[in-house]
Amino acid sequence: MAARMWRYAVRINVEVPSIRRLAGKRYFSQEPTTVTLIPGDGIGPEISASVQQIFAAAQVPIVWEAVDVTPVRGPDGKTKIPPEAIESMARSKLGLKGPLATPVGKGHMSLNLALRKEFNLYANVRPCKSIEGYKTPYDNVDLVTIRENTEGEYSGIEHMIVDGVVQSIKLITEPASRRVAEFAFEFAKANNRGTVTAVHKANIMRMSDGLFLQCCREVAEKHKEVQFREMYLDTVCLNMVQDPTKFDVLVMPNLYGDILSDLCAGLVGGLGVTPSGNIGADNVAIFESVHGTAPDIAGLDKANPTALLLSAVMMLRHMGLNAQGDMIENAALTVIREGKVLTGDLGGKASCSEFTEAICDRLA
Repeated sequence: MAARMWRYAVRINVEVPSIRRLAGKRYFSQEPTTVTLIPGDGIGPEISASVQQIFAAAQVPIVWEAVDVTPVRGPDGKTKIPPEAIESMARSKLGLKGPLATPVGKGHMSLNLALRKEFNLYANVRPCKSIEGYKTPYDNVDLVTIRENTEGEYSGIEHMIVDGVVQSIKLITEPASRRVAEFAFEFAKANNRGTVTAVHKANIMRMSDGLFLQCCREVAEKHKEVQFREMYLDTVCLNMVQDPTKFDVLVMPNLYGDILSDLCAGLVGGLGVTPSGNIGADNVAIFESVHGTAPDIAGLDKANPTALLLSAVMMLRHMGLNAQGDMIENAALTVIREGKVLTGDLGGKASCSEFTEAICDRLA
């Protein structure tokens, strides 16, 4: 795992000496790498096109293989991800995904959950860092949430006991807990971060969260160079909104990570500027924007592609293409810092196309 972590390092305008770099030069001679592109729903196709345009301007050696993940119904009557999409990801082992809509109601599968399960994407990584020039109530935020991505309350184990009584099973296993804990500590070392905080509620869920916490403690014993803390979820939330600079890397079970990562995104401006990556077994990884599909502005050229673009930058660093990742990230953050060409959610009046062009101009 450690070797792969070198390639995965996440950086936003911070030098990380421990990752493999490309000496600050442009390298365009690599053989192109195929990446599966899932444009998504609503504004997904627009922001995906924006990322493709920016990558082309930066001459990134990538070939995009776009796939449709609209569910298809199998012979058993159940809906599933189209086999073409599964086959593409199995070949490329790398994916970039726009937002996907999941209708609320019985019988509708979550495609996001289905993708995580299909490819065993066990660690969700969400860096939250203040962006210069985009003022929020908090300054100098620089933390990363690492969420166990395969079990917990999202295991999908539910049944009705009697009318009006539903039981939902929270599944916590030692292998999954230990695996994500190892990932968190290796991530901290690879990114020159000093503290890992395990977030839990073992005081109430003594067996399930207790097992998760025990795995974190045991893994921490093997990584003495990284400081280890353990905190209750509610305490973390309280301290987070008081002073987020107290936190560095946080690791937690699935549901807690879903909630806390969104809270942290709110500290730096919201989901529209927050990247995300899902790392799985067998070196499979899918990077994604985690905001909604925004159907009210779909097709109106108003969407902000920043979250998907920064997620794509995470993907480049995962691939070892650090020079291209740095170049694209610096261009995007420079445009935001200057404040002249910003989309509506960033406080400006520019269209998605104009924002994209401004970033491309910085890459010329």
